Amino acid sequence: MRPILALAALGLLALSGCTTVTPAERRAADEARCRDYGFRPRTDAFAACLQRIDLDRSEARRARLYGGPGWNGGIGVGVGYGRIGW
Repeated sequence: MRPILALAALGLLALSGCTTVTPAERRAADEARCRDYGFRPRTDAFAACLQRIDLDRSEARRARLYGGPGWNGGIGVGVGYGRIGW
């Protein structure tokens, strides 16, 4: 009975590490990052900083989803320009 409880506790501990960041929390973290860089809120430079962070996040997501060795830009032999899918 003890091994089952230990495995259940280990499973709950592992799942507790899987948290989701809300959009409001992400925005607050991004704003704090831009303030740490020295940008002042409600300025064009601050808005550009937030935009760059968002674009970098989108690029990283695209690279993670589509940039792996299993993705060659389409389905089929020879599909996808600029990549060798052999």
